Amino acid sequence: MLKPAEEAHWTKRSAAHFLNRAGFGGNPGQIDQLHAMGRGKAVDYLLSDTDDADKFPEPEWTAPGAVEEMRRDFMQIRRINNDQSLSPEERDMARREAQRKQRLQQRKMTQESIGLWLNRMLSSQAQTLEKMTLFWHGHFATSVQKVKSPLLMHQQNALFRRQALGNFKALTHEICEDPAMMLYLDTDKNVKGQPNENFARELLELFTLGEGSGYTETDIAEAARAFTGYQLNRFAGKPTFVPKKHDHGEKTFMGKSGAFKQDDIVDVVFGTPRCAEFMVAKIWEFFAYETPSDEIVLPLAKQFRESGYEIKPLLRTIFLSEAFNSAEALRTQIKSPVQFIVQMTRELELPKVPPRIAENAMEQLGQVLYNPPNVAGWEGGRSWINTNTLLTRYNIAGFLLTGDVVGKDRNDKKMKMRERLKERKNAQMRKSVVPFDRLVPLDLRADLAALIAALTERFFHADLPDKDLAKFRDYAKSKESKRFTDQEVGELIHLMMSTPQYQLA
Repeated sequence: MLKPAEEAHWTKRSAAHFLNRAGFGGNPGQIDQLHAMGRGKAVDYLLSDTDDADKFPEPEWTAPGAVEEMRRDFMQIRRINNDQSLSPEERDMARREAQRKQRLQQRKMTQESIGLWLNRMLSSQAQTLEKMTLFWHGHFATSVQKVKSPLLMHQQNALFRRQALGNFKALTHEICEDPAMMLYLDTDKNVKGQPNENFARELLELFTLGEGSGYTETDIAEAARAFTGYQLNRFAGKPTFVPKKHDHGEKTFMGKSGAFKQDDIVDVVFGTPRCAEFMVAKIWEFFAYETPSDEIVLPLAKQFRESGYEIKPLLRTIFLSEAFNSAEALRTQIKSPVQFIVQMTRELELPKVPPRIAENAMEQLGQVLYNPPNVAGWEGGRSWINTNTLLTRYNIAGFLLTGDVVGKDRNDKKMKMRERLKERKNAQMRKSVVPFDRLVPLDLRADLAALIAALTERFFHADLPDKDLAKFRDYAKSKESKRFTDQEVGELIHLMMSTPQYQLA
């Protein structure tokens, strides 16, 4: 077992670190609440899998009647193709128009589902539940671009949430028959005599064992045979096993033989020590830091395997460990774009994640929910940051706080008056959303040193280098002759968020 962290070392900054990693950060009140609980109770609190679903009603398009209407719209396109009363040109035009409407509807549904999920991350009490839901989305990665069904992506998201803190083996069994995964990796086309190896390969290479970890190309081919025979009704969202399309012959997989079906393959995989080691290392890297040593991985893998692959006890051991709370872990993780957006929103105490800003930010920063780059998910780590994405992060924070962006000349005579008026209106909208009076009460604005100290603790939870603090002091000093209004507060916070240190959690 890992050495547990000492209770005496539990500070408000420890609580902030825990909330940043096990959830999506928080404001001073949320951090104070966790700190007051003590380390053990704080961990149990965040590991609660109570899903406050009543706060997040399902979209109307998930109701059976709406699903049936979508099915009819889809069939209408097929009827157009077969409508001989129309000329070829008329059929083509009618089909294009129907497809256009369908694409618009699907885009709206996708945006609504993603928006609902972002606001769960923001305001759900079950922070670790949502953080693990994000982990599973990157681990069992599927994309709406290929699946072409927001409904199935939404249902898969619900599956990840239901099993987020549950059992990894049970989730893997379920993902084998998840409709979005079936469409993404073509298992609905996997039939006897023509086995499709896509899912079998990724099951071993990405989902359970890791590339080159004790399996062969023959094992992949044999596993693919075991996965044959499943078809999918994409509107009902239900797979069906068709015995005549399944290969009932004997397979030899990783040294074992039998007339295996898909559950048998999963059971063989989970019987290997490598499965636990692979997943423990990946979960550790998601929550703590990269390349954990064997001294960390092996005891955690032993616990994970002996528990039957239960996630919650594993996370509890990780969060309570000295290593998770060590200098190697503190403020060393680059925030993913989703973490950046949601944590900033929580720290600024906004009531919801601004949808347009979030959509643009995910697109520009390289992490669009429901659209990972490939089946391996997002690379993470240093891949999140380059010269362009760093400037974009600064611009996102600036637009949210002041309506302005980095590097724009406000006196540029070439800027059209209409554009300036539009940006001024946007700036007023942004400032009206951020509750500056709650972030920085009026009495605090009279003491600029205390103001800077309060804001640096809110956004960094660490002692910053003097060169960074000097920038903040210089800005405040330049405004000494003025009353420190919301405009100045927003500019100061933007200055803080436009530092490399703010990109770390």
